[in-house]
Amino acid sequence: MPCFRFQVDSYAYFPPNFEHSIESDAPAIIVIFERRHAQLANHVPEPLVNSTDKQPLLETPGEVFELRKLLPSSLAYDFNIHIMDFQPGEFLNVKEVHYNQHGLLLLEGEGIYRLGGSWYPVQAGDVIWMAPFVPQWYAALGKTPTRYLLYKDVNRSPL
Repeated sequence: MPCFRFQVDSYAYFPPNFEHSIESDAPAIIVIFERRHAQLANHVPEPLVNSTDKQPLLETPGEVFELRKLLPSSLAYDFNIHIMDFQPGEFLNVKEVHYNQHGLLLLEGEGIYRLGGSWYPVQAGDVIWMAPFVPQWYAALGKTPTRYLLYKDVNRSPL
């Protein structure tokens, strides 16, 4: 069984039926997404261990936040994880609506999240799950940067 050494800001993807274990010599926080994989013929995901900081910033035309994708955009992967960073006072320039379900975990900072017609104050540690076609919007508040981890279904028909 392979052995990986994780540092702060590390992440891993283990495909279905990949034998693994996780151990820690010190207290640690770990976020686990466990879900049923929607396999496509001839598209097999590979195990992946990396660091968020090593992922390139992606262009976000018309937006001010920083965006990193953690998994390859390959058809082998049926979801992706994004890291979004906002400086204090930054916000999404548009109210978004997505056809896919997705969720987020606020890792750092605080802000205000709009879902449909409701507004929710959020802070580090809060989790939001968003159904398809729900209008959404976010603004970073407070005096420190905001970072959130965004889960998003991709590469498969939502039907």
